[in-house]
Amino acid sequence: MTILLTPLLFMARWGRLVLIAGLVAGIVSPTLAQFVKGHLPELLVALLFFAALRIGPREALGKLNRVGPLVLLVGLYQVILPCFAVLLFSFFGWAGALAAALTIMLSASPISGSPNLTVMVGGDPAPSLRLLVLSTAMLPLTVIPVFSMSPLFDSSEAIFDAALRLFLIILCSSLAAFVVRWLFLKEPDATALKAIDGMSAFLMAVLVVGLMSAFGPALFNEPLRLLLVLCLAFAVNIALQLGAFGGLRVEKTELIGYSIGAGNRNMALFLAALPAAMTEPLLLYVACYQIPMYLTPYVLGWLYARAVPHDRRVV
Repeated sequence: MTILLTPLLFMARWGRLVLIAGLVAGIVSPTLAQFVKGHLPELLVALLFFAALRIGPREALGKLNRVGPLVLLVGLYQVILPCFAVLLFSFFGWAGALAAALTIMLSASPISGSPNLTVMVGGDPAPSLRLLVLSTAMLPLTVIPVFSMSPLFDSSEAIFDAALRLFLIILCSSLAAFVVRWLFLKEPDATALKAIDGMSAFLMAVLVVGLMSAFGPALFNEPLRLLLVLCLAFAVNIALQLGAFGGLRVEKTELIGYSIGAGNRNMALFLAALPAAMTEPLLLYVACYQIPMYLTPYVLGWLYARAVPHDRRVV
């Protein structure tokens, strides 16, 4: 057991560096990135399983009187913001791959690793997981008004069906995690929680290898275009997180998780739902977007430290 726990505890302790290692591996090894890309759905489900396993059903579901405000937050993130973006793009006559990528990104639920990112900056992962679960549950409904307004999509039927299938898979993985938690980890100690954090960090690092499949080729063939897309990805990601952190009026324990969820969206959920002709032009933005997401603990850790009690701050 110690042999298994040691590497997991190591990855939990150095989770931020593990994420960077995944980014680097995806950039320098296109062959590995292409291989991992074929297993993204399984990795996403596994990541959510361990996120749900760490929190448990009681903390994940929270109090029923907090569901209403959370639904409004999901509506803001996944309906109002992307619909506003679609109108803005239409007003300026901006179409193409980047407009499509931004629309899809804003329409997505938070990444499965958002509770883990919250842990890495010292925040409470339970609000983040509640947002993740509810956002994923509402995804088949929230995409309909966005994609029906957007000229980029002819029909939302395929998107709706794929999002619903993905949601059912993710729901089953969460329920499986809660059953495992109830049967075997009713009162997990600090070591068990750290081991789960280490496994989550490892899965996030492997996942990002596949999502970086378009980065390496662009680095050598289109460096200027890559730089432009990377700057846009950083600007959008950080702006969304800063806007949520400064604009949301929620409890301090919820602020970090909700802010991380605002900027770090799970575009990968749509890769299997859209036709290949549409997803291929989006892959460069998907790859670039992983960098600000996985660097969130470094880039905005100083900001989130303001909302973390002194005894929980990460150094």
